[in-house]
Amino acid sequence: MAILNKRDITPAEDYGFFGPDSVAWKVWGYPTSLTIGFSRAVVVEELDPNLVASVDRTQDIYKRPKTRYDRTIHYFALVAFGDSRTTTRAADILVKVHSKAIGTEPYGGGRYDANDPDSQLWILVTGWHSVLKAYEMYGPGKLSEADELRFWEECAVAAELQTCNPDDVPRNRAELHAYYERMRPLMSGSPIAQRAMHHLMDIDALITLPRVLRPAQWVVGRFFAAGVIATLPEWMREMGDLPQRRATDIAVRPILRGVFAALTLSKRLQLRVLALLSPSTIPVVAPVFRGIAPTNPEVLTPAEARERYGFDKPAEAHLAWRQKQHEKVFGLGEAPSDAGLLESVPVLGRLA
Repeated sequence: MAILNKRDITPAEDYGFFGPDSVAWKVWGYPTSLTIGFSRAVVVEELDPNLVASVDRTQDIYKRPKTRYDRTIHYFALVAFGDSRTTTRAADILVKVHSKAIGTEPYGGGRYDANDPDSQLWILVTGWHSVLKAYEMYGPGKLSEADELRFWEECAVAAELQTCNPDDVPRNRAELHAYYERMRPLMSGSPIAQRAMHHLMDIDALITLPRVLRPAQWVVGRFFAAGVIATLPEWMREMGDLPQRRATDIAVRPILRGVFAALTLSKRLQLRVLALLSPSTIPVVAPVFRGIAPTNPEVLTPAEARERYGFDKPAEAHLAWRQKQHEKVFGLGEAPSDAGLLESVPVLGRLA
């Protein structure tokens, strides 16, 4: 793969919203994050009954699992490592993509909207917590108290790229636990949630290993799934119908710690592994992993980027378009427009 060679890597325009001195780069750049951490994030997301209703309605994770997985990792990586222009554009277009993820929740009967601030906060918090949890369990271990505080401050910066309120982001471990306690009664291990959670840990459905590695794919898949489940608290396992013995939790930890420690010895190897999971993400992370400085070594805030490039706050973006989508679905009983999804292809990658 040419992109793995430094001379073939296109430098980023700038450092985006965090940069090399950030805790976000320290955690998100460790090989646990875009593998076990990311998988945990999308699995836990499905416990939100409104989010999983939109996932189940489109069936995209079943109809095109590889590209859906690829595009989602791509967006996560953009937020952490992408340049400010591309990431702000992606955040803006994602609001339009989510505008079609509306409908009636099949079990409770209420309306759902993927742009709802509460659902967006759940995606954000569980995503950042998941990469931190994987880093702690299968990486270097817990952050220092100061770094952990910075990590959650940086998570609040990332919140400015979504429709949720940055003020609602937990800022420490105690606030994180309090957030989960508030959300737990609202979560649901419905049949569609359990199906999605199981599917999103099935390596066979999500990636295709090179022919030489295929005999080991079953083993890799079992360790991967066991590693994800081991990071989950008991209540999430019960909701997701993900039973696993504590002996397995204990056994998988040193093995995965060893695997990820070995990966840290080679950025090229890390990129090769990531290319199996998300080919479209490689141009985003390759400059960071290979130490290629951006053309303009500055870090912006999301507000500065929106002003510079002419985008609205996500909560205020595409309001007229979102209203039209609501009228089509809830007023006329029609399917929502796919225009936003199609517009996202140049930014987030192909759909099929």
